[in-house]
Amino acid sequence: MKDTLLKCIENYKFQCDYLDIRLEDSASTSIAITKGKLDSLKKSSEIGGIVRALYKGAWGVVSFNNLENLDSFTEAAIKQAKLTGKEESTLAPVEVVEDSVLLDLKNDPRKVSLDEKINLLTEYNKLALDFHGKISSVTVGYNEKFSNLTFTNSEGSYVYQEKMDLGGGIHITSVDGDNSQSTSVGYGSTDDYNCVLGLHDEIKKQSQIAVELLDAPKVKSGTYTIITDSHLSGVFVHEAFGHLSEGDNVYENKELADIMELGKEFGRPILNIYDSGLDKGKRGYLKYDDEGVKTEKTYLIKEGKLVGRLHSRGTAGRMGEKATGSGRAICYKHAPIPRMRNTVIELGESSFDEMIKDVSLGILANGTNGGQTNGDNFTFSASYGYMIRDGKVCELVRDINLAGNVFETLKNIDMIGNENTSHDSGGGCGKGEQFPLPVSDGGPRIRIQNVVVGGEA
Repeated sequence: MKDTLLKCIENYKFQCDYLDIRLEDSASTSIAITKGKLDSLKKSSEIGGIVRALYKGAWGVVSFNNLENLDSFTEAAIKQAKLTGKEESTLAPVEVVEDSVLLDLKNDPRKVSLDEKINLLTEYNKLALDFHGKISSVTVGYNEKFSNLTFTNSEGSYVYQEKMDLGGGIHITSVDGDNSQSTSVGYGSTDDYNCVLGLHDEIKKQSQIAVELLDAPKVKSGTYTIITDSHLSGVFVHEAFGHLSEGDNVYENKELADIMELGKEFGRPILNIYDSGLDKGKRGYLKYDDEGVKTEKTYLIKEGKLVGRLHSRGTAGRMGEKATGSGRAICYKHAPIPRMRNTVIELGESSFDEMIKDVSLGILANGTNGGQTNGDNFTFSASYGYMIRDGKVCELVRDINLAGNVFETLKNIDMIGNENTSHDSGGGCGKGEQFPLPVSDGGPRIRIQNVVVGGEA
């Protein structure tokens, strides 16, 4: 296969400014358990590839499943590019690499039988279902994917990578009349099946919270000091700030580009945010991105100031900045675009006791039931929370909807915790038509002043 790819590149590289080919051979397993029984089991495999040709600033892109016609697909990609190319081709320069990245797993899920997996997930399902009579439904999901990825380009790079992505979750719903509440337990990893094991205590904890939320009061609307848990910190930094840091979003939006000016102060000196592909085991881990670029730890905010953004080679070249190894695609059917990897608020120096002691009225917000962003404005729903009164954690509350402007919110972060308890879940990031891309996020607790909370009047 290597000889075939290299021969194709050699034959056609002089007909365009740049040429690359990416192949993928993958096998996936997904399991769903509901009502204590196996609801679905899917096993699939897929082989395919994509050719990209760059000519006078325009891309020609062709995806395929038949390797025997590689030459014709390459010719088609070059023809596409030449039909529209009218400008200078600009790609950020990167190191030419030749490497082979093999799997290094702590506990290989391929060594665990399908029956063992189904039995464990069924056990989790029944544990939550039987916890209390008001728990009406529980869904347990499991997904694993093993991929062999090959990349080569006209500059001389050739990279072979083996990857695993594993993720899933237990979703628990309680019902009392027309009142429905939900909690969840998530898990994920790129190197360890152990993340699926030993979830019994956390499932019981979240089942208990799901039941208690039925009787919990709705939070009263107002402006509060908010302390987030690690999960909500991660989701906030990913959704509200991470997407604004992706190079194509900045390059294509002049108004955002004016806001996201490097060097601008976005927060207090205690605030540091980075995105990294180097955190082994995290679902955002990758040694090379889908353009064959070695990944790195990219600081986005350093000591409160904007210092970087996430780039593919194309966006980095157009903006005169450095490629960051952030060119990613969900599969061979798509061209890589700037995407996050593991997006994190860096540890601070404050203990939880220090963060809470001078809060007269606030909310300890945990987890998230989702949310949305619109430019630099966001709305998030916390899974549940606890009122903070005079420095003490008090009653459980529900229906906590947090809203605000991301840049004002970043400036209102006045304390950052010294512990990171975040762990991966089974979801993925969506952008354009590419969903779900395996990513991770996290950080410590953060304390935010003056957050608008929607709730009961």
